[in-house]
Amino acid sequence: MDVITNIAQGFIGWFTTGGETFTGWVTGIIPQVVCLMTFMNSIVKLVGEEKVESGAKKMTKNAILRYSLFPMMADMFLANPMAYTFGRFIDEKYKPAFYDACVSFCHPITGLFPHANAGELFVYMGIAQGLQKAGYELGGLAVRYFIVGLIVITIRGLVTERIYFHLAGIKK
Repeated sequence: MDVITNIAQGFIGWFTTGGETFTGWVTGIIPQVVCLMTFMNSIVKLVGEEKVESGAKKMTKNAILRYSLFPMMADMFLANPMAYTFGRFIDEKYKPAFYDACVSFCHPITGLFPHANAGELFVYMGIAQGLQKAGYELGGLAVRYFIVGLIVITIRGLVTERIYFHLAGIKK
């Protein structure tokens, strides 16, 4: 009988944990994302949607900027997960590669801009703590993470774009 009881409690425990996670989202990240979306949409309306889209289109015509500067700005200003909404300013065919670049930059940015992805901060701080114990400064680590991150997201964006174009049958 104890085995059946334990299985039943374990089964219900999954849903209890799911409910606690959902409650955390409702009281945490969902209001934050709604506020960020409202702020972002307000800025776009104040500046003018045509001007914002025109500026974004000009910047993202260049593949290097499309997969380096644009995702960096998205992560830095809007943070994860709101940063992906910058994709609305990119042509549809570039969105998969932009998303790849943007999501790939969520970790490297945390050393200089911890707000950008607080969930990844524990990884950076774990590495940083080891370096501090070894007598190294953290500033250099943060800058190197950032620079290498920009290089990697640019490469990832370009490669993902090529793969997507090939799979989708899009001619460049």
